Amino acid sequence: MRISIKTMKSIQIILGIWFSTVLQAVETDSNSTTLPTQDRPNVLWICIEDWSPDLSCYGTAGVHTPYVDKLASEGIRYEWAFTTSPVCSTSRSAMMTGFHQNYIRANQHRENNKQPLPHGVRPIPHLLAESGYFTAIMSKKTDCNFIPDKRKALFQGTDWNQRKPGQPFFARMTFPGTHRSWKRDPDRPIDIKDVELPPYYPDTSFARRDWANGLEQMQLVDRQIGELLTRLDKEGLADNTIVFFIGDHGRCHIRGKQFLYDGGIRIPMIMRWPDKVKPGQVSSDLVTSIDICATVLEVAGVTAPVPLHGKSLFSEDIKKRRHIFAARDKMDETHDAMRAIRSKRFKLIQNLMPERPWCQFNRYKESAYPVLAEMNILNIKGQLTPEQARFFAPVKPRIELFDLKSDPHEVRNVANNPDYTMIKNELWDQLQSWRQNVIQDQGVSTEFRAESQFPEKCPAPTTAEWVHANASKYDFKKTGWPAWYPTRSLEEWEKARNMWEPYVFRSPSAKVPRPVIPHTSRKKKK
Repeated sequence: MRISIKTMKSIQIILGIWFSTVLQAVETDSNSTTLPTQDRPNVLWICIEDWSPDLSCYGTAGVHTPYVDKLASEGIRYEWAFTTSPVCSTSRSAMMTGFHQNYIRANQHRENNKQPLPHGVRPIPHLLAESGYFTAIMSKKTDCNFIPDKRKALFQGTDWNQRKPGQPFFARMTFPGTHRSWKRDPDRPIDIKDVELPPYYPDTSFARRDWANGLEQMQLVDRQIGELLTRLDKEGLADNTIVFFIGDHGRCHIRGKQFLYDGGIRIPMIMRWPDKVKPGQVSSDLVTSIDICATVLEVAGVTAPVPLHGKSLFSEDIKKRRHIFAARDKMDETHDAMRAIRSKRFKLIQNLMPERPWCQFNRYKESAYPVLAEMNILNIKGQLTPEQARFFAPVKPRIELFDLKSDPHEVRNVANNPDYTMIKNELWDQLQSWRQNVIQDQGVSTEFRAESQFPEKCPAPTTAEWVHANASKYDFKKTGWPAWYPTRSLEEWEKARNMWEPYVFRSPSAKVPRPVIPHTSRKKKK
């Protein structure tokens, strides 16, 4: 007897609903967790911006984050969690839907021509609202590269206290403090001697102070998180609320945000669910931010119209996962494109535009990263180590391969080492299959590459100055900014560093405004 495709899909949906209803327990790192069978839990999804696992519960030196640490002790902390993209709007687009951003055509950061979601994909809060949940976004930012993208179009309210009596809620809360700029912590300042810098950073007092300032800001955010969790307890909601804590992407430092190294895509992830998730767990599974979407729908008893790319954290799929994938495309008007595959031991990055430097002009970074000035000066003077100088090269290799067991900071590219040929070929094949079959990758167009659009060399002292002066002559939204390198002369970088100095070294209680580096501010809208 033949069964029609339509009938088969109906059977699959019925079986999916039945399975999620009768499932009683799954194993999480050999510890039992129980899924609900009757009452649907509330969901509180806490997100912090631009932050890697730089928390005391992850072993980071110098920082003190007792509230997040307590949350981790009450649930499960994921040691190897990753986002799908190293910048906010693309990673949030993925987290709002449960799909990789390239598949839903939301992969260009600060998309200038937003379109409705394709393929029948729908935002997670819409699916939950239709199932009876009250959905709330308790912070300002949605930052999605698709339509609908506004708060009122995606969520029903702004606080869980707006729901009807007895109605379960799904609430998203973002704490933006860890996004540059950073505040100092007068209650617990961090001595620069107590921090540890990665080897791709120069060990200078300037770099250490900037790093410590970021950790102090995280301490301030930790207290805000503590206040939110305390409110959950006081209102008697904690026992029936599953809490997720996550970073939207990696840290806003050099080789972090905007890039596919672990500094850009590895994030903290914690889940707490009293009486359902055994406390004190540490998972070594490879998990991603979009797995939270699948988990939320499962515990809410909701079936998505299109199977998500993410997998439930309670599923066996997570334990069997061998690789995670990530992608980067344009960042503001900085045109570049990269794809990555990562296992527990290896990472392969495919640079789709190897002719461009890593450090081509980006207005945001030159206006916000003090150490970018510090390292450009040292690079021009020839004072960086080979591992540090590599990131300031004028071009990139087509393939980067890292053995994370011996090189956790990804500073030694072994793509051309014959000892790694087999693993390189295996990862390459898996990455190309993902690009073709999962995200339907559009790659890089001739228009995006924008060759021969600009003068061969920068006619101004800085790329920023030239871009500012020529904004009316070029459509940078189409061509992107020019990829001239270096973007400033030694003299101009030294001017920028001098402007940063009093701000970076300000005392914990001092009010020193962040400097405005010339020609790096956005023009105010009229």
